[in-house]
Amino acid sequence: MGNNNTSDCQSSSIMSDSSTEDKFMSWLREESAKRELHPLLERSFVPVQGASAQPSNGPVLRIMQWNILAQALSMGDDNFVCCPEKALNWENRKLHLVEEILCCRPHILCLEEVDNFSFFQESLMNFGYMGIFYPKPNSPCMNVENNTGPDGCAVLYSTKHLILSESNSIVLQDESGLDTNQVSVICKFQLKGDNSKETVPEFCVAVTHLKAKIGFDKLRFQQGKHLLKYLDKYSTIPLFICGDFNAEPTEAVYDLFQKSKFGLVSVYTHLSNEGKEPPYTTWKIRGEFGENKESCKTIDYIWHTKKGINVKSVLAFPSGEAIGENRLPSMTYPSDHLSLACDFELV
Repeated sequence: MGNNNTSDCQSSSIMSDSSTEDKFMSWLREESAKRELHPLLERSFVPVQGASAQPSNGPVLRIMQWNILAQALSMGDDNFVCCPEKALNWENRKLHLVEEILCCRPHILCLEEVDNFSFFQESLMNFGYMGIFYPKPNSPCMNVENNTGPDGCAVLYSTKHLILSESNSIVLQDESGLDTNQVSVICKFQLKGDNSKETVPEFCVAVTHLKAKIGFDKLRFQQGKHLLKYLDKYSTIPLFICGDFNAEPTEAVYDLFQKSKFGLVSVYTHLSNEGKEPPYTTWKIRGEFGENKESCKTIDYIWHTKKGINVKSVLAFPSGEAIGENRLPSMTYPSDHLSLACDFELV
């Protein structure tokens, strides 16, 4: 597994050197250029506070978290009014989606708003990925004409490096114990050892997408509470929780996770001496009541337990200038949410 902590996203040591992958990446970029898309936003991995410059002793695991924007939810008249229609076209957008993923080449990929799972499963299968998908019980995508199915959460993983030993999918519940419309996929993995006598570390990864919109903070809190209770069975091994929480750091569900008995830490706070989150993980402009409304906030997270884990580096966010005045999505980026990615050393 890769040990490079500061590599550029496009030259990550985690990515195989095979000519097949290089040719496919070249094809993606050539095809994007033919369709008059701009080059994908350039991003790089940066070391976190206190990360050692010395080579890692333990295996390094790269996890990527991303709300990829459901295609069915991207095309409404009030959605992304400053984004060119060409950039929202699925045949165009899917090129940048796959390129962003393969630039980072994560061992584990956690996705939300997935309404084209078969496309990702088939596209990434050639690069050694397999996946699990769980749809929302009542996806809003189903109300959109010409939809491709319900959206939901997905976990894809590298079969070269990981063994899936257990997977569960749950519908999150409210305070009364009733099912809501939000879900979670929980996977337990083992690292593949170099020989049969090697002790193989185990860990758990969960992905979720909590209820959106203002006024649902109490429901998000209960959904988070239900998920943490379910994850109690994995309290003895390293745990990672990824997702679009639709909650800023000032909200109660954030505090719930931060103060949980798991000792969870939000990975991007490692970039700040004060332990603060980055200023944004999503930045969009939407039409509302005849006016454009800009939204810039942090609502996406990768949480991790402290025990058994060293954080090495994270994928840096682009500046506002690099994103551009029309924000996200755009001709250079395929979602209204930025992907999060981190290298963890398992110790």
